[in-house]
Amino acid sequence: MKKNPPLWLSLIPLVILMVMLVSVVLAFGSDSLSGASQIALLVASASCITLGLLFKTMKWSDFEYEINRHIGDLGQAILILLLIGAVAGSWMISGVVPTMIYYGMQIISPQWFLVSTCVICAIVSVMTGSSWTTVATIGIALLGIGKAQGFHEGWIAGAIISGAYFGDKMSPLSDTTVLAASTTNTPLFEHIRYMLYTTVPAFILTIIIFVFMGMNHGGELSNQIGDFSRGLSQVFRITPWLLLVPVVTLLMIIRRLPAIIILFLATLMACITAIFVQINLVDEIAGGDAGSLMNRFRGVMILLYGSTSLDTGVPELNSLVATRGMSGMMGTIWLILCAMTFGASMKASGMLRSIMHIFVSFTQKTFSIVASTAGVGFFSTVVCADQYLGIILTGNMFRDIYKQRGYESRLLSRTIEDSVTVTSALIPWSTCGMTQSMVLGVSTFVYFPFCFFNYLSPLMTLLLAALGYKIKRCVKPSASTETA
Repeated sequence: MKKNPPLWLSLIPLVILMVMLVSVVLAFGSDSLSGASQIALLVASASCITLGLLFKTMKWSDFEYEINRHIGDLGQAILILLLIGAVAGSWMISGVVPTMIYYGMQIISPQWFLVSTCVICAIVSVMTGSSWTTVATIGIALLGIGKAQGFHEGWIAGAIISGAYFGDKMSPLSDTTVLAASTTNTPLFEHIRYMLYTTVPAFILTIIIFVFMGMNHGGELSNQIGDFSRGLSQVFRITPWLLLVPVVTLLMIIRRLPAIIILFLATLMACITAIFVQINLVDEIAGGDAGSLMNRFRGVMILLYGSTSLDTGVPELNSLVATRGMSGMMGTIWLILCAMTFGASMKASGMLRSIMHIFVSFTQKTFSIVASTAGVGFFSTVVCADQYLGIILTGNMFRDIYKQRGYESRLLSRTIEDSVTVTSALIPWSTCGMTQSMVLGVSTFVYFPFCFFNYLSPLMTLLLAALGYKIKRCVKPSASTETA
């Protein structure tokens, strides 16, 4: 095994990255993820590789191996991202999302909107096992309803993401849940049951916060709801029959079809619906010869891959119904590739291993071992910009340590989920953070303070570790590892 590089050397690329990211945010503000942050990640990657080669902690072939493996593992995620862009465009222009917004504004009371949003997203995410699918479908509709009811977009996105990641974490269909259990050799449903001790209290506290804020939300914005309703009905043909598309999508989810198949079929259904129900919008998007077959084919292609904008007569609604299609996801993919490059360079050079070794050195008492696990999990997700890598790295690093100290594997798997899965959406350059930000059109920095569940979960893990609640040792540790 290669010798770890010194800590001071390992921290240099991180310092460079932090300084550049802070400078980018100060210079570009909310537009910082449009390209400048990607360059910052590449510069930090270059500095890491240069230091690794100069100090002989890596070979160029090591980096080639890691970058091929990191980016190779992203193939399915990139395809899902492109399909999410297609779903967003087709569901909007076909009238599916506008119909959900139209009826949702009439059904969901403003006072109960935030808590309803959180619970609905939690239920859908438990059934789908995917926070990404939940946010890209029902989440977009709920965002429109919330804006019409006068809620700040940060609060709406926070409720959507809180619910979506509760379901993602607790669903037996979730790939992160299965990965955390399998990486730590923990039976899946034992892992899920053990997470209830931290997840349920965190979710209850989140619900209480959203109930309190919703009850204090005034109902004086009924005029805006009326404007939104009129704007939607003037541009789109609103009919309950359009709700068949999300219903069929839900049935596919219940049948546990793969996410790629679900998203593809959901897009196909929406395209067919657009041709039969919103054909005037398809013609408008295509431009040119209205009514010709090729022109309508052009319109369908554009709504799938390109940007669309419609005039509803309500400026706030115009921005909501605008779509970016598959091309709108390219910025996300660009950022993910740059983040993966930085993660690969840190791993190939041994610098990531050197930094995480510091966390491991603090694993003495129950609280310190859980806190160190959570710290490594969050840190590795920040550096690698990917929750899957964070789960795998943390699980592999601590699996033997937990076993030696006599702790149950389910404690490790729960801590990993609490520190990696739910916090990944809070990191702007991570696959999750960038995806949710782009899909909802709300900056990570804007929704971060309102994702209560996402940072209450790791705090709840630390609290239970400090109290020692429901934490058992499966074997008595040896004298050399006995804690004080």
